[in-house]
Amino acid sequence: MSTSPDPNPRPEPATEVEAQALVSRAVSFADSVVASSAPQWEHERQWPGEALAAAASLGLNRIQVPAEHGGYDLPYTVKLRVVEAFARHDMAFSFAWVNAHNATARLARDGSPAQRERWLPGLLSGRSVGTVCLTEPGAGSDFPAIATRARRNGQGWVLDGEKAWATNAAGADHAVVYAQTDPAAGNKGIAGFLVDLGAPGVTKRHVEPLVGGHAIGAGGFRLEGVELDADGLFYRPGEAFGRALASINGARTYVAAMCNAMLDTALRIAVAHAQQRHTFGSPLAERQGLRWMLADAATDLEASRLLTERAASLIESGGDAIEAAAHAKKFGVRIAEHRLRDCMQILGASGLRDSCPIGRHLVGARIANYVDGTTEMQNERIAASLLRRLATQGKA
Repeated sequence: MSTSPDPNPRPEPATEVEAQALVSRAVSFADSVVASSAPQWEHERQWPGEALAAAASLGLNRIQVPAEHGGYDLPYTVKLRVVEAFARHDMAFSFAWVNAHNATARLARDGSPAQRERWLPGLLSGRSVGTVCLTEPGAGSDFPAIATRARRNGQGWVLDGEKAWATNAAGADHAVVYAQTDPAAGNKGIAGFLVDLGAPGVTKRHVEPLVGGHAIGAGGFRLEGVELDADGLFYRPGEAFGRALASINGARTYVAAMCNAMLDTALRIAVAHAQQRHTFGSPLAERQGLRWMLADAATDLEASRLLTERAASLIESGGDAIEAAAHAKKFGVRIAEHRLRDCMQILGASGLRDSCPIGRHLVGARIANYVDGTTEMQNERIAASLLRRLATQGKA
């Protein structure tokens, strides 16, 4: 797998022109490597570690890394464009890449000098991959219910517990593991720890064989008496819970962007097919029923893009994006599932061919229902915000 080396490894922020060039490199990589490899990753149950490393070699893991640590210090929307470029061909790879990028940016931004010295060079170059271990077999969106425990051991810590559904677990080298240090303290007792996944006491559980999403590399780890020194603490108790929640709006928004990208691809394929395929002496595009299906898909896509861009704008400006991100993810997932089916219907049996990505995108939209908060959780966020906002307006 050949790639061009990162042409801009300088420790200063990238310019707008350089940012555009970075996105262009991502698009070219997506159109060549991701498009051609996605069916193989799925059929052969492969985690795309080589492709993730190749993407890092293009500088794509540096997007939101601070300049002083070798990154480009670019805004959230640049990452969003790369996410879209990858998701046009494979949502699973896009999700794996963005989590690898986020692990790099998180370590660069929040790690100690010793932690950065040990792990950051490998993450930037793609020689290593990081992940986050938050979800457990018995705790998902209910983050405070995590059962993994961390207890003091002199100046260090000992971790015991089990984690599940960690992205890139298939090949990750280290993880930020969230654990409870004091169950009586609730959220304030949760801390984050930087764990070498090859350390004694860490056992990799099986990689989840996800239909349509094997490239995500989702899996889990069992931690039994894992000993960490003082520098293993990444987020202190009382800080970790807020840090974890702070990233969720960005995650929900880029999942919405993935859904938009998948639908855009499907719509283009369906339009081309409708123009080329003739039945009873005329192209499908002249059939009003099919024309209206395409028009409805286009309208929904435009609406979803506006919701996504609004959430992204709030995230980039530091505004309150909780409700906007929930709207974007909820609507993006909903219309993707619905309209991807319509696009596939327009193709008829041709949509079932392995060479057509719409079927894989349809499964990707179903996966998007669950990652970074289910659709039901988005409704809870929207309802809570709505009730709070209208109650405040009523008092005014």
